[in-house]
Amino acid sequence: MCQSDKVPKFSRRGLMVGGLVSAAGVAATPALAETAASRSAPAPASPEEALQRLIEGNARYVANTPINTDHSVGRAARAEGQQPFAAVVACSDSRVAPEILFDQGLGDLFVVRVAGNFINEDGLASLEFGAAVLGVKVIVVLGHSGCGAVDATIKSVENRELPPGHLPSLVEAIRPAVYDVLPEKPADILEAAIAQNARLNAGKATASGPILAEMHDQNSLRSVAAVYDIGTGKVEFL
Repeated sequence: MCQSDKVPKFSRRGLMVGGLVSAAGVAATPALAETAASRSAPAPASPEEALQRLIEGNARYVANTPINTDHSVGRAARAEGQQPFAAVVACSDSRVAPEILFDQGLGDLFVVRVAGNFINEDGLASLEFGAAVLGVKVIVVLGHSGCGAVDATIKSVENRELPPGHLPSLVEAIRPAVYDVLPEKPADILEAAIAQNARLNAGKATASGPILAEMHDQNSLRSVAAVYDIGTGKVEFL
């Protein structure tokens, strides 16, 4: 790739012309239009509306009154493409299932998962695709209670030892959050580091240019941090 002093200006049209839309199967089709029309509420028109839909969905999940329980509905339409309204950067923990805890249907969320819910280069590329091509309006970086990846990072920092295999890459990514909270001497360092890790990565999604930063500046996208309590089912937005 040749170097240039100028950063190419991002345009959603340019990405579409480049063939990304067709590669993802998101071209508008009658089936997709029918699916959107059959929803109880129209697609969120703003980041604020998208976030509110997630908040309301989590409240239904906590109250055990979900409305998205029949995942066979709309299967044929989903095969034609996807139109998610929110992206979630979630931990790989098997107890954390964004579609369930936010009570959203298949096709509603664009989920990026990695142990420790941090954003690396691959994650950034995925989020750029979700925002610029698929049209998501809000990015939620979702930590969770008792996160093993964050706990391992705390132990690594305290013991000054790296774990075996490829695990040091996780430690390296999560370590900044641990360093941030250690001087504060919180009562629960794990809880504090989990929240700070979510905040740092939400900030990264907000500031990463040119695509995500530009969309945030235009108020067409918003990134927020949150922590999911596995015991209660509640998501707390930070």
